[in-house]
Amino acid sequence: MSINRKIKPTESELEILQVLWQNGPSSVRVVNDVLNESRDVGYTTTLKIMQIMTEKGLVTRNTESRTHIYHTAVQENDTQKSLLDSFIEKTYRGSAMRLVMQALGNQKASPEELEELKAIIDKLEKNK
Repeated sequence: MSINRKIKPTESELEILQVLWQNGPSSVRVVNDVLNESRDVGYTTTLKIMQIMTEKGLVTRNTESRTHIYHTAVQENDTQKSLLDSFIEKTYRGSAMRLVMQALGNQKASPEELEELKAIIDKLEKNK
């Protein structure tokens, strides 16, 4: 997928991508079985979503055997970055600081997490 093109999977598509990222190339049956571990999803629903994902360029399909095998066409990190950038822009008016402050204000960070955050800040300051 082009680096300039925003990756915007729907919630259902993202669930399927996560299954494929975790399990590797898989058939619709395998993906559907994993999805059904947490909620009831019909096979034909999973099949239709994966067909749409193929059209959108989110997955590719190997049709060499009777059972079609689906592969991700987008990288997990690229997808996470695109979704996070969009979320920050829409929800926090582009301010990552607002997101971080909200997250830290709502949850108690462990000493280890605070040290990791300090290390990230130090690294960012050194790169300026």
